[in-house]
Amino acid sequence: MAKYIGKRLIYMVITLALIATFTFFLMKVLPGSPVASADKLSPEQRAVVEARYGLDKPLPVQYFDYMFGLLQGDLGISINQFKGKDVTDVILSRMGPSAQIGLQGMLLGTVLGILLGMIAALRQNSWVDYSSTFIAIVGISIPSFVFASLLQYWFGLKWGLFPVALWKDGFMSSVLPSIALAMFPLATAARFIRTEMIEVLGSDYITLAKAKGASGSEIAFKHAFRNALIPLVTVLGPMAVAILTGSLVVEQIFAIPGIGEQFVKSIMVNDFAIIMGTTLFFSVFLIVIILLVDILYGVIDPRIRLSGGKN
Repeated sequence: MAKYIGKRLIYMVITLALIATFTFFLMKVLPGSPVASADKLSPEQRAVVEARYGLDKPLPVQYFDYMFGLLQGDLGISINQFKGKDVTDVILSRMGPSAQIGLQGMLLGTVLGILLGMIAALRQNSWVDYSSTFIAIVGISIPSFVFASLLQYWFGLKWGLFPVALWKDGFMSSVLPSIALAMFPLATAARFIRTEMIEVLGSDYITLAKAKGASGSEIAFKHAFRNALIPLVTVLGPMAVAILTGSLVVEQIFAIPGIGEQFVKSIMVNDFAIIMGTTLFFSVFLIVIILLVDILYGVIDPRIRLSGGKN
């Protein structure tokens, strides 16, 4: 296991270096300037600003300076939005709201989706099964921002049960966006659990377990559910990263000061440092989650060998 993790860590570093390189040069070819109000500055003023932030250096020098800063944990500084503030501080200050609504939405959607999928599999071809399928289709087909708008209108504006927008009190302001974000993982979990459990319940070893007198709950949880978790974990891992790091449109709708909302603003004002820093932050999170998912395979099913070798 230690050898496997060490090898994966090396691949992670190489992957992040490639992502950082690609992102850096992509920002350089985009139109616009990271200098605030560049069109309103005189050539002399613009030259002073660019010299201060190293933008007057040759492109290769800027690249090596940026990569050297990354090795020291420096994601750069915001030039126009926050006037020289560290990108790391900006991301960390925005992480809290995004993580809160993301974690709540992920837990709510996954738990309800698993329960719904299990019930549908155990009651195949019943009205519960058909209802689960309908919910899964709706949850996957309709974007989360549509659910967000409906929740905002009915539960916020019409009935006044929750704040319509603005991040005032932590939990109450997070309820509606969390429910909106929960719909997709709910539908995904229900669909995968149902499909996998139906397949597992029809296998020979389940028939053998029934012949040995195993109870219905033992068959459902100990055998069927555990084997159905592996494909679900594979899908929910990357999905969790996207949700926990902030949904761009949902955060905009509810005016949540999270990473997604800040990322959209950074694109609109050409704040390249925050765009690159957020991209790297997302990439690190995604790569770590993928590693954890691979490790979870061995925990869920000990027959899976992560480090290779002979069976």
